Amino acid sequence: MIRVGIVGGTGYTALELIRLLLRHPEVQITRITSRDPEHPHLGDVHASLRDRLDLNFETLDVKSFASDIDCAFCCLPHAASAAVVGSLIDAGVRVVDFSADYRLNDVGTFEQWYQVTHPDADRVGNVPYGIPELFRESIKSANLVANPGCFPSSAILPLAPLTKAGLIDSGSIIVDSKTGVSGAGRKTNLKFHYPECNESVAAYGVGTHRHMPEIDQILGRFTGVETSTIFTPHLIPMDRGILSTIYVLPVDGSTADSAMDCLNDFYKREPFVRVTGDLPITKDVANTNFCDITVRQCGDRLVIVSVLDNLIKGASGAAVQNFNAMFDFDETTALS
Repeated sequence: MIRVGIVGGTGYTALELIRLLLRHPEVQITRITSRDPEHPHLGDVHASLRDRLDLNFETLDVKSFASDIDCAFCCLPHAASAAVVGSLIDAGVRVVDFSADYRLNDVGTFEQWYQVTHPDADRVGNVPYGIPELFRESIKSANLVANPGCFPSSAILPLAPLTKAGLIDSGSIIVDSKTGVSGAGRKTNLKFHYPECNESVAAYGVGTHRHMPEIDQILGRFTGVETSTIFTPHLIPMDRGILSTIYVLPVDGSTADSAMDCLNDFYKREPFVRVTGDLPITKDVANTNFCDITVRQCGDRLVIVSVLDNLIKGASGAAVQNFNAMFDFDETTALS
């Protein structure tokens, strides 16, 4: 039995993570933290978990926390996460980190896009990126895994095989993504209030979104090819889900059929990536760890459509899949 602790357990991704881990036959959740000084019971913060797990939130004390766990899922914000991850690893705990602190290749890019000084700079660039379909072998032996961003997962999963196979122009990638409101997290923010976002669609972070360098760097890490991506996210008034429409130029006579053949061949043994002839919709993957992908020909361009649940395959499901790889469990455990 693997003893698990959750650092920062009050948000939506932590709630989904707990729900999944409670289904895992080899997991015992032993500790959970928050910054609330009153240390509420888990069921008082997440009402859907009442009578399912008898734990109170506690203030993080790394020495005490680490003494009672084998693996930590760190759900803290960017920069706050790296401030504690190093201490957990030094205490012998393996970590799956939900923040962006260890996803990028270099400290300079992180500090440019996140506008903070990195608290654990020496590890940056040496941490496996948590998409097992691409980086499984390095994840298996890692003490720290950088859980992927939800938008980047929806783009990287279809683009990585096509870029590596040389079927698309790596300098022509346009990613147009729509996401549900839960992607913004649980904290109060005016633009995510129901009267503000309902009956409306809004683009945001145009040309400035932090996931843009993540997409390019991880594609480059996997394929060895430099890419240039234009990424624009949009807020859609629904609870959960991401749909990404990706526009690329084919090269060397590649077509939608050859792109589909490439994706089918690459993912044929992967349980959570489904290459489909239908145009996927977010309801097809809601509350699952699936990413569904298809390709269409549109004049001289290929149009790729991918969908996933931002809280599962885009966050907590990916984390459990990474955990399973790290501890040599079947990757579908608690996820199928």
